[in-house]
Amino acid sequence: MKTVTRAAARSLKQQVTVLGGSVTVVWAGFAAQTVTGNALLAYGIRPRTVDGLWGILFAPFLHGSPQHLLANTVPLLVLGWLVMLRDARHFVPVTLLSMLGAGLCAWTLGAPGSVHVGASGVVFGFLGFLILAGWFARSLGAIALSVLVTVLWGGLVFGVLPGQPGISWQAHLGGFIGGALAAKWLAPRRARLL
Repeated sequence: MKTVTRAAARSLKQQVTVLGGSVTVVWAGFAAQTVTGNALLAYGIRPRTVDGLWGILFAPFLHGSPQHLLANTVPLLVLGWLVMLRDARHFVPVTLLSMLGAGLCAWTLGAPGSVHVGASGVVFGFLGFLILAGWFARSLGAIALSVLVTVLWGGLVFGVLPGQPGISWQAHLGGFIGGALAAKWLAPRRARLL
């Protein structure tokens, strides 16, 4: 029993450290952006420009306002924790594939002259991963978590559609696709459906 308790405590400590560190880096990015008078927004994703490709790396750490940052922080923590709860080793690849998907989609489909910033592409990547991981993993626990996430957070999926001006549905769509690809890629080999 003590071994299980120690393992659970160690796992929780790792999750808190990784998630806390990730959110701290996002907030530090916004702080640096604020200190520079928003000059760092130039490092967001600028569609179909060579320099705009750098935004794939930097956009998740830049935000349009404190409200934008806060709106991304809670789902980053909750959905990021659920990704780690499935398997802590999945957090980094899911995050990177979500960033890549969000960035490439915003860069390819974004309006000319626009700048895309924010961590919502990563949030949608976590969502896509969590919703589809049960399908690809074919385990009761993974399916239960997928159903729970779909019930509680599934309404966010509509954010991948064009809608409110100033909201990067392109990054949301790309992040979701990146998360879905991560779910397929990280599924146990014996469980893969496709």
